[in-house]
Amino acid sequence: MKQLVRNIPPIHELQQATQFHTLLNKHQLTKERGTDLLKKAVTNCRKSLLNEQWQGPHPFTDDFIEEIFAQADALMKETYSLSLLKVINATGTILHTNLGRARLGQVSIDHVKEIAGHYSNLEYDIEGGRRGSRHTHAERFICDLTGAEAAMVVNNNAAAVYLILSALAKHKEVIVSRGELVEIGGSFRISSIMEESGALLSEVGTTNKTHLGDYEEALSEETAMIMKVHQSNFVIKGFTESVSTDELVQLSHRLPHILYYEDLGSGVLYDFGQLGIGNEPVVKTVIEKGADLVSFSGDKLLGGPQAGIIAGKKQWIDQLKKHQLARVLRIDKMTLAALEVTLLHYIKGEVQDKNPTIEAITRKKEDILQQSHHFIENSLEVDFSFEIIEGKSQIGGGTMPDVELDTYLVSVSHNILSAQEIHDKLRKGNPSIITRIQEGSVLLDLRTVSSIEQSDIIHALKNLQ
Repeated sequence: MKQLVRNIPPIHELQQATQFHTLLNKHQLTKERGTDLLKKAVTNCRKSLLNEQWQGPHPFTDDFIEEIFAQADALMKETYSLSLLKVINATGTILHTNLGRARLGQVSIDHVKEIAGHYSNLEYDIEGGRRGSRHTHAERFICDLTGAEAAMVVNNNAAAVYLILSALAKHKEVIVSRGELVEIGGSFRISSIMEESGALLSEVGTTNKTHLGDYEEALSEETAMIMKVHQSNFVIKGFTESVSTDELVQLSHRLPHILYYEDLGSGVLYDFGQLGIGNEPVVKTVIEKGADLVSFSGDKLLGGPQAGIIAGKKQWIDQLKKHQLARVLRIDKMTLAALEVTLLHYIKGEVQDKNPTIEAITRKKEDILQQSHHFIENSLEVDFSFEIIEGKSQIGGGTMPDVELDTYLVSVSHNILSAQEIHDKLRKGNPSIITRIQEGSVLLDLRTVSSIEQSDIIHALKNLQ
Protein backbone atom coordinates (compact mmCIF):
# COMPACT_ATOMS: atom_id res chain seq x y z
CA MET A 1 0.00 0.00 0.00
CA LYS A 2 2.86 2.38 0.76
CA GLN A 3 4.14 1.81 -2.77
CA LEU A 4 0.70 2.69 -4.16
CA VAL A 5 0.62 5.86 -2.06
CA ARG A 6 3.99 6.92 -3.46
CA ASN A 7 2.45 6.82 -6.92
CA ILE A 8 -0.16 9.48 -6.15
CA PRO A 9 0.83 12.46 -8.31
CA PRO A 10 2.11 15.51 -6.40
CA ILE A 11 -0.16 18.54 -6.11
CA HIS A 12 1.85 20.66 -8.56
CA GLU A 13 1.33 18.02 -11.27
CA LEU A 14 -2.39 17.75 -10.54
CA GLN A 15 -2.62 21.55 -10.87
CA GLN A 16 -1.50 21.19 -14.48
CA ALA A 17 -4.27 18.72 -15.30
CA THR A 18 -7.23 19.79 -17.43
CA GLN A 19 -9.58 18.58 -14.70
CA PHE A 20 -8.13 21.16 -12.27
CA HIS A 21 -8.98 24.08 -14.54
CA THR A 22 -12.40 22.55 -15.17
CA LEU A 23 -12.97 22.47 -11.40
CA LEU A 24 -11.97 26.12 -11.04
CA ASN A 25 -14.19 27.27 -13.90
CA LYS A 26 -17.17 25.16 -12.84
CA HIS A 27 -17.32 26.65 -9.36
CA GLN A 28 -15.72 30.04 -10.06
CA LEU A 29 -12.90 29.25 -7.62
CA THR A 30 -9.56 30.95 -7.17
CA LYS A 31 -6.47 28.80 -7.70
CA GLU A 32 -5.83 28.95 -3.96
CA ARG A 33 -9.30 27.60 -3.05
CA GLY A 34 -9.12 24.93 -5.73
CA THR A 35 -5.72 23.81 -4.48
CA ASP A 36 -7.04 23.52 -0.92
CA LEU A 37 -9.82 21.22 -2.14
CA LEU A 38 -7.34 19.19 -4.18
CA LYS A 39 -5.06 18.73 -1.16
CA LYS A 40 -7.97 17.52 0.97
CA ALA A 41 -9.07 15.08 -1.74
CA VAL A 42 -5.54 13.68 -2.06
CA THR A 43 -5.25 13.38 1.73
CA ASN A 44 -8.52 11.43 1.86
CA CYS A 45 -7.32 9.07 -0.89
CA ARG A 46 -3.98 8.56 0.85
CA LYS A 47 -5.65 7.70 4.17
CA SER A 48 -8.00 5.22 2.50
CA LEU A 49 -5.09 3.48 0.77
CA LEU A 50 -3.00 3.26 3.94
CA ASN A 51 -5.97 1.94 5.92
CA GLU A 52 -6.67 -0.57 3.16
CA GLN A 53 -10.18 0.87 2.75
CA TRP A 54 -9.73 2.20 -0.77
CA GLN A 55 -12.35 0.83 -3.17
CA GLY A 56 -11.72 3.16 -6.08
CA PRO A 57 -9.59 2.84 -9.23
CA HIS A 58 -5.96 1.68 -9.04
CA PRO A 59 -3.49 4.57 -8.47
CA PHE A 60 -1.62 3.70 -11.67
CA THR A 61 -4.67 4.40 -13.88
CA ASP A 62 -6.17 7.56 -15.39
CA ASP A 63 -9.42 6.72 -13.60
CA PHE A 64 -7.62 7.30 -10.30
CA ILE A 65 -6.90 10.92 -11.30
CA GLU A 66 -10.55 11.32 -12.27
CA GLU A 67 -11.55 10.00 -8.83
CA ILE A 68 -9.34 12.56 -7.07
CA PHE A 69 -11.03 15.41 -8.92
CA ALA A 70 -14.46 13.85 -8.37
CA GLN A 71 -13.76 13.90 -4.64
CA ALA A 72 -12.53 17.49 -4.87
CA ASP A 73 -15.80 18.39 -6.63
CA ALA A 74 -17.82 16.66 -3.88
CA LEU A 75 -15.79 18.48 -1.22
CA MET A 76 -16.57 21.76 -2.96
CA LYS A 77 -20.31 21.14 -2.69
CA GLU A 78 -19.99 19.98 0.90
CA THR A 79 -17.68 22.75 2.09
CA TYR A 80 -18.93 25.84 0.27
CA SER A 81 -22.65 25.21 -0.18
CA LEU A 82 -25.12 27.30 1.81
CA SER A 83 -26.24 25.67 5.05
CA LEU A 84 -29.33 27.79 5.77
CA LEU A 85 -31.92 26.26 3.44
CA LYS A 86 -35.57 26.50 2.57
CA VAL A 87 -37.63 23.81 4.31
CA ILE A 88 -41.23 22.80 3.66
CA ASN A 89 -43.08 22.45 6.95
CA ALA A 90 -45.79 19.81 6.49
CA THR A 91 -46.10 19.09 10.21
CA GLY A 92 -48.96 21.49 10.85
CA THR A 93 -47.01 23.14 13.69
CA ILE A 94 -47.40 26.78 12.71
CA LEU A 95 -44.61 28.38 14.76
CA HIS A 96 -42.10 25.55 14.50
CA THR A 97 -39.10 26.79 16.51
CA ASN A 98 -36.64 24.46 14.77
CA LEU A 99 -37.91 25.55 11.36
CA GLY A 100 -37.62 29.31 11.89
CA ARG A 101 -40.95 30.13 13.52
CA ALA A 102 -43.07 32.75 11.73
CA ARG A 103 -43.00 33.07 7.96
CA LEU A 104 -43.05 36.59 6.55
CA GLY A 105 -45.77 37.81 4.23
CA GLN A 106 -44.90 38.72 0.65
CA VAL A 107 -45.13 42.48 1.19
CA SER A 108 -42.68 42.22 4.10
CA ILE A 109 -40.32 40.14 1.97
CA ASP A 110 -40.47 42.67 -0.86
CA HIS A 111 -39.76 45.56 1.52
CA VAL A 112 -36.78 43.71 3.04
CA LYS A 113 -35.36 43.15 -0.46
CA GLU A 114 -35.75 46.83 -1.32
CA ILE A 115 -34.13 48.07 1.88
CA ALA A 116 -31.35 45.46 1.78
CA GLY A 117 -30.47 46.27 -1.82
CA HIS A 118 -30.32 50.04 -1.45
CA TYR A 119 -29.24 52.74 0.94
CA SER A 120 -32.01 53.72 3.35
CA ASN A 121 -32.96 56.36 5.90
CA LEU A 122 -32.26 53.92 8.76
CA GLU A 123 -30.78 56.69 10.92
CA TYR A 124 -31.42 59.73 8.76
CA ASP A 125 -34.17 62.34 9.05
CA ILE A 126 -35.07 63.07 5.41
CA GLU A 127 -37.38 65.97 6.31
CA GLY A 128 -34.85 67.73 8.56
CA GLY A 129 -31.73 66.69 6.66
CA ARG A 130 -29.98 65.51 9.82
CA ARG A 131 -29.16 62.39 11.81
CA GLY A 132 -32.24 60.40 12.78
CA SER A 133 -33.01 57.41 14.99
CA ARG A 134 -33.74 53.81 13.97
CA HIS A 135 -36.25 53.64 16.85
CA THR A 136 -38.74 55.87 15.03
CA HIS A 137 -39.56 53.49 12.17
CA ALA A 138 -41.46 50.88 14.19
CA GLU A 139 -42.27 52.96 17.27
CA ARG A 140 -45.15 54.90 15.71
CA PHE A 141 -46.90 51.71 14.62
CA ILE A 142 -46.34 49.96 17.96
CA CYS A 143 -47.78 52.91 19.86
CA ASP A 144 -50.75 53.07 17.49
CA LEU A 145 -51.53 49.38 18.01
CA THR A 146 -50.90 49.14 21.76
CA GLY A 147 -51.83 52.58 23.05
CA ALA A 148 -48.38 52.91 24.63
CA GLU A 149 -46.70 56.29 25.05
CA ALA A 150 -43.43 55.06 23.56
CA ALA A 151 -41.75 51.92 22.25
CA MET A 152 -38.45 50.47 21.06
CA VAL A 153 -37.23 47.25 19.48
CA VAL A 154 -34.27 44.99 20.30
CA ASN A 155 -33.16 41.70 18.76
CA ASN A 156 -35.41 39.29 20.72
CA ASN A 157 -37.60 39.17 23.80
CA ALA A 158 -34.87 37.68 26.00
CA ALA A 159 -32.80 40.74 25.10
CA ALA A 160 -35.76 42.97 25.98
CA VAL A 161 -36.03 41.34 29.42
CA TYR A 162 -32.29 41.68 29.95
CA LEU A 163 -32.23 45.35 28.94
CA ILE A 164 -35.18 46.29 31.14
CA LEU A 165 -33.79 44.53 34.21
CA SER A 166 -30.24 45.79 33.70
CA ALA A 167 -31.22 49.40 32.98
CA LEU A 168 -33.99 49.83 35.55
CA ALA A 169 -33.37 47.32 38.35
CA LYS A 170 -29.64 46.63 38.57
CA HIS A 171 -28.57 45.82 42.17
CA LYS A 172 -32.20 46.20 43.24
CA GLU A 173 -34.98 43.72 43.96
CA VAL A 174 -37.44 42.48 41.38
CA ILE A 175 -40.43 40.58 42.75
CA VAL A 176 -41.54 37.56 40.70
CA SER A 177 -43.94 34.73 41.52
CA ARG A 178 -42.30 31.30 41.82
CA GLY A 179 -44.94 30.01 39.43
CA GLU A 180 -43.63 32.35 36.73
CA LEU A 181 -39.91 31.57 36.87
CA VAL A 182 -40.16 29.95 33.48
CA GLU A 183 -37.57 28.33 31.25
CA ILE A 184 -37.78 29.06 27.55
CA GLY A 185 -36.14 27.12 24.70
CA GLY A 186 -32.47 26.23 24.93
CA SER A 187 -32.49 26.14 28.77
CA PHE A 188 -32.70 29.93 29.09
CA ARG A 189 -34.34 30.73 32.42
CA ILE A 190 -35.88 33.98 33.66
CA SER A 191 -33.90 33.59 36.89
CA SER A 192 -30.63 33.22 34.96
CA ILE A 193 -31.32 36.26 32.77
CA MET A 194 -32.12 38.23 35.92
CA GLU A 195 -28.87 37.13 37.55
CA GLU A 196 -26.86 38.18 34.48
CA SER A 197 -28.61 41.57 34.43
CA GLY A 198 -27.54 42.36 37.98
CA ALA A 199 -31.10 42.54 39.29
CA LEU A 200 -31.85 40.75 42.57
CA LEU A 201 -34.59 38.14 42.34
CA SER A 202 -37.19 38.22 45.09
CA GLU A 203 -39.31 35.08 44.78
CA VAL A 204 -42.81 35.04 46.25
CA GLY A 205 -45.58 32.47 46.56
CA THR A 206 -45.35 28.83 45.55
CA THR A 207 -45.24 26.99 42.23
CA ASN A 208 -49.02 26.67 42.02
CA LYS A 209 -50.32 29.48 44.25
CA THR A 210 -49.31 33.10 44.70
CA HIS A 211 -51.47 35.65 46.55
CA LEU A 212 -51.47 39.44 46.53
CA GLY A 213 -50.31 39.34 50.13
CA ASP A 214 -47.14 37.53 49.07
CA TYR A 215 -46.20 40.51 46.93
CA GLU A 216 -47.15 43.00 49.64
CA GLU A 217 -44.93 41.29 52.21
CA ALA A 218 -41.98 41.32 49.82
CA LEU A 219 -42.10 45.08 49.14
CA SER A 220 -39.20 47.06 50.57
CA GLU A 221 -37.08 50.13 49.96
CA GLU A 222 -34.85 47.92 47.81
CA THR A 223 -37.70 46.92 45.51
CA ALA A 224 -37.41 48.46 42.04
CA MET A 225 -39.93 46.42 40.12
CA ILE A 226 -42.79 43.97 40.22
CA MET A 227 -42.48 41.64 37.25
CA LYS A 228 -45.17 39.34 35.89
CA VAL A 229 -44.12 36.66 33.40
CA HIS A 230 -46.76 35.21 31.13
CA GLN A 231 -46.78 31.40 31.22
CA SER A 232 -46.77 31.15 27.45
CA ASN A 233 -45.07 27.76 27.04
CA PHE A 234 -46.78 25.71 29.77
CA VAL A 235 -50.05 25.45 31.70
CA ILE A 236 -50.61 24.73 35.38
CA LYS A 237 -54.07 23.33 36.06
CA GLY A 238 -55.90 22.31 39.20
CA PHE A 239 -55.23 23.82 42.64
CA THR A 240 -53.81 27.12 41.40
CA GLU A 241 -54.04 30.84 42.00
CA SER A 242 -52.24 33.86 40.62
CA VAL A 243 -52.49 37.61 40.96
CA SER A 244 -54.01 39.61 38.10
CA THR A 245 -52.41 42.44 36.19
CA ASP A 246 -54.92 44.92 37.61
CA GLU A 247 -54.03 44.04 41.20
CA LEU A 248 -50.28 44.18 40.60
CA VAL A 249 -50.53 47.54 38.80
CA GLN A 250 -52.40 49.01 41.76
CA LEU A 251 -49.90 47.55 44.22
CA SER A 252 -46.84 48.84 42.33
CA HIS A 253 -48.30 52.33 42.06
CA ARG A 254 -48.67 52.64 45.83
CA LEU A 255 -44.98 53.52 45.95
CA PRO A 256 -43.50 55.98 43.43
CA HIS A 257 -40.18 54.16 43.08
CA ILE A 258 -41.69 50.82 41.99
CA LEU A 259 -42.63 50.13 38.37
CA TYR A 260 -44.73 47.29 37.02
CA TYR A 261 -43.34 45.27 34.10
CA GLU A 262 -45.08 42.41 32.30
CA ASP A 263 -43.20 40.02 30.05
CA LEU A 264 -45.92 38.84 27.66
CA GLY A 265 -43.63 36.55 25.67
CA SER A 266 -45.75 35.62 22.65
CA GLY A 267 -46.85 39.10 21.64
CA VAL A 268 -50.54 39.10 20.76
CA LEU A 269 -51.90 42.07 18.81
CA TYR A 270 -54.74 40.07 17.23
CA ASP A 271 -57.47 38.95 19.63
CA PHE A 272 -57.62 35.19 19.03
CA GLY A 273 -60.10 34.89 21.89
CA GLN A 274 -62.83 36.37 19.69
CA LEU A 275 -62.52 33.21 17.58
CA GLY A 276 -62.43 30.93 20.59
CA ILE A 277 -58.71 30.22 20.15
CA GLY A 278 -56.89 30.28 23.49
CA ASN A 279 -56.92 33.07 26.04
CA GLU A 280 -53.66 34.89 25.34
CA PRO A 281 -53.55 38.43 26.77
CA VAL A 282 -53.63 41.16 24.12
CA VAL A 283 -50.81 43.69 24.49
CA LYS A 284 -53.13 46.70 24.21
CA THR A 285 -55.29 45.42 27.06
CA VAL A 286 -52.30 45.07 29.39
CA ILE A 287 -51.11 48.59 28.51
CA GLU A 288 -54.62 49.96 29.17
CA LYS A 289 -54.58 48.35 32.62
CA GLY A 290 -51.65 50.58 33.54
CA ALA A 291 -48.51 48.50 33.04
CA ASP A 292 -45.41 50.68 32.99
CA LEU A 293 -43.65 48.37 30.54
CA VAL A 294 -44.47 45.28 28.52
CA SER A 295 -42.22 43.22 26.27
CA PHE A 296 -42.99 40.54 23.70
CA SER A 297 -41.62 38.65 20.72
CA GLY A 298 -41.91 39.64 17.08
CA ASP A 299 -41.68 36.18 15.53
CA LYS A 300 -44.28 34.28 17.54
CA LEU A 301 -48.00 35.13 17.56
CA LEU A 302 -47.24 38.55 16.10
CA GLY A 303 -46.15 36.75 12.92
CA GLY A 304 -43.15 38.94 12.07
CA PRO A 305 -39.34 38.76 12.19
CA GLN A 306 -37.31 37.87 15.26
CA ALA A 307 -37.41 40.89 17.54
CA GLY A 308 -38.04 41.94 21.11
CA ILE A 309 -40.60 44.72 21.34
CA ILE A 310 -40.79 46.97 24.41
CA ALA A 311 -43.77 49.30 24.87
CA GLY A 312 -44.94 51.46 27.76
CA LYS A 313 -44.48 54.73 29.59
CA LYS A 314 -42.24 57.27 27.85
CA GLN A 315 -40.10 58.03 30.91
CA TRP A 316 -38.96 54.40 31.10
CA ILE A 317 -38.59 53.86 27.35
CA ASP A 318 -36.43 56.98 27.12
CA GLN A 319 -34.10 55.56 29.77
CA LEU A 320 -33.88 52.28 27.88
CA LYS A 321 -33.06 54.02 24.59
CA LYS A 322 -30.17 55.89 26.21
CA HIS A 323 -28.71 52.82 27.91
CA GLN A 324 -25.46 51.43 26.45
CA LEU A 325 -27.05 47.99 26.04
CA ALA A 326 -29.58 49.46 23.59
CA ARG A 327 -26.80 49.68 21.01
CA VAL A 328 -25.55 46.18 21.82
CA LEU A 329 -29.02 44.67 21.41
CA ARG A 330 -30.37 46.77 18.54
CA ILE A 331 -31.87 45.25 15.40
CA ASP A 332 -30.71 45.77 11.82
CA LYS A 333 -32.39 47.45 8.87
CA MET A 334 -33.76 44.22 7.36
CA THR A 335 -35.51 43.24 10.59
CA LEU A 336 -36.95 46.75 10.90
CA ALA A 337 -38.16 46.62 7.31
CA ALA A 338 -39.97 43.33 7.91
CA LEU A 339 -41.37 44.48 11.24
CA GLU A 340 -42.83 47.78 10.09
CA VAL A 341 -44.71 46.11 7.22
CA THR A 342 -45.97 43.40 9.60
CA LEU A 343 -47.25 46.07 11.98
CA LEU A 344 -48.81 48.09 9.16
CA HIS A 345 -50.89 45.06 8.15
CA TYR A 346 -52.37 45.07 11.67
CA ILE A 347 -53.18 48.76 11.45
CA LYS A 348 -54.92 48.27 8.10
CA GLY A 349 -56.85 45.25 9.40
CA GLU A 350 -55.45 42.90 6.75
CA VAL A 351 -53.48 40.39 8.84
CA GLN A 352 -55.78 37.45 8.07
CA ASP A 353 -54.90 37.84 4.39
CA LYS A 354 -51.29 39.06 4.51
CA ASN A 355 -49.80 37.58 7.69
CA PRO A 356 -49.05 33.84 7.17
CA THR A 357 -49.09 33.11 10.91
CA ILE A 358 -52.48 34.68 11.56
CA GLU A 359 -53.84 33.14 8.36
CA ALA A 360 -52.65 29.65 9.36
CA ILE A 361 -54.02 29.89 12.91
CA THR A 362 -57.42 31.17 11.82
CA ARG A 363 -57.88 28.85 8.81
CA LYS A 364 -61.07 26.83 8.85
CA LYS A 365 -60.64 23.08 8.70
CA GLU A 366 -63.02 22.96 5.73
CA ASP A 367 -60.48 24.99 3.73
CA ILE A 368 -57.76 22.49 4.67
CA LEU A 369 -60.05 19.62 3.63
CA GLN A 370 -60.52 21.21 0.22
CA GLN A 371 -56.76 21.74 -0.10
CA SER A 372 -56.15 18.09 0.85
CA HIS A 373 -58.54 16.85 -1.84
CA HIS A 374 -56.80 19.09 -4.36
CA PHE A 375 -53.44 17.66 -3.31
CA ILE A 376 -54.61 14.07 -3.91
CA GLU A 377 -56.24 14.99 -7.25
CA ASN A 378 -52.88 16.33 -8.42
CA SER A 379 -51.03 13.23 -7.21
CA LEU A 380 -52.64 10.70 -9.54
CA GLU A 381 -49.31 9.92 -11.22
CA VAL A 382 -47.66 9.21 -7.89
CA ASP A 383 -47.40 5.56 -6.85
CA PHE A 384 -48.51 6.17 -3.26
CA SER A 385 -51.75 5.57 -1.39
CA PHE A 386 -53.52 8.57 0.16
CA GLU A 387 -56.23 8.93 2.73
CA ILE A 388 -57.69 12.02 4.37
CA ILE A 389 -58.20 11.75 8.11
CA GLU A 390 -59.15 14.19 10.86
CA GLY A 391 -56.40 15.44 13.14
CA LYS A 392 -54.99 18.29 15.17
CA SER A 393 -52.57 21.13 14.37
CA GLN A 394 -50.40 22.82 16.98
CA ILE A 395 -49.48 26.48 17.17
CA GLY A 396 -45.99 25.81 18.56
CA GLY A 397 -43.16 28.23 19.29
CA GLY A 398 -43.80 27.98 23.02
CA THR A 399 -47.24 29.57 22.63
CA MET A 400 -50.75 28.39 23.52
CA PRO A 401 -49.54 24.97 24.74
CA ASP A 402 -53.06 23.80 25.57
CA VAL A 403 -54.58 24.82 22.22
CA GLU A 404 -55.10 22.33 19.39
CA LEU A 405 -56.65 23.32 16.07
CA ASP A 406 -58.96 20.94 14.23
CA THR A 407 -57.49 19.99 10.87
CA TYR A 408 -57.43 17.35 8.15
CA LEU A 409 -54.34 15.28 7.43
CA VAL A 410 -53.23 13.53 4.28
CA SER A 411 -52.01 10.06 5.22
CA VAL A 412 -49.33 8.78 2.79
CA SER A 413 -48.29 5.13 2.49
CA HIS A 414 -46.43 2.91 0.01
CA ASN A 415 -46.53 -0.82 -0.68
CA ILE A 416 -42.72 -1.13 -0.48
CA LEU A 417 -41.32 1.91 1.36
CA SER A 418 -41.96 2.10 5.10
CA ALA A 419 -43.27 5.26 6.73
CA GLN A 420 -39.84 5.92 8.22
CA GLU A 421 -38.18 5.54 4.80
CA ILE A 422 -40.64 7.96 3.18
CA HIS A 423 -40.19 10.41 6.06
CA ASP A 424 -36.39 10.23 5.86
CA LYS A 425 -36.20 10.51 2.07
CA LEU A 426 -38.47 13.55 2.04
CA ARG A 427 -36.45 15.16 4.82
CA LYS A 428 -33.17 14.62 2.95
CA GLY A 429 -34.52 15.84 -0.39
CA ASN A 430 -34.17 19.22 -2.04
CA PRO A 431 -36.08 21.06 -0.75
CA SER A 432 -36.24 19.27 2.58
CA ILE A 433 -39.82 18.31 3.49
CA ILE A 434 -40.59 17.75 7.17
CA THR A 435 -43.53 15.45 7.96
CA ARG A 436 -44.79 13.47 10.93
CA ILE A 437 -45.36 9.74 11.36
CA GLN A 438 -48.35 8.10 13.03
CA GLU A 439 -49.52 4.49 13.06
CA GLY A 440 -47.31 3.41 10.18
CA SER A 441 -48.18 6.30 7.86
CA VAL A 442 -46.59 9.59 6.93
CA LEU A 443 -48.92 12.48 7.71
CA LEU A 444 -49.05 15.80 5.86
CA ASP A 445 -50.85 18.72 7.49
CA LEU A 446 -51.37 21.23 4.69
CA ARG A 447 -52.29 24.00 7.13
CA THR A 448 -48.62 25.05 6.98
CA VAL A 449 -48.06 24.32 3.26
CA SER A 450 -48.49 26.88 0.47
CA SER A 451 -49.81 25.98 -2.99
CA ILE A 452 -46.31 26.20 -4.48
CA GLU A 453 -44.90 24.00 -1.72
CA GLN A 454 -47.74 21.55 -2.31
CA SER A 455 -46.49 21.08 -5.88
CA ASP A 456 -42.96 20.56 -4.54
CA ILE A 457 -44.19 17.75 -2.28
CA ILE A 458 -45.94 16.03 -5.19
CA HIS A 459 -42.78 16.32 -7.29
CA ALA A 460 -40.70 14.88 -4.43
CA LEU A 461 -43.05 11.91 -4.06
CA LYS A 462 -42.75 11.19 -7.78
CA ASN A 463 -38.98 11.03 -7.41
CA LEU A 464 -39.27 8.53 -4.55
CA GLN A 465 -41.00 5.91 -6.72
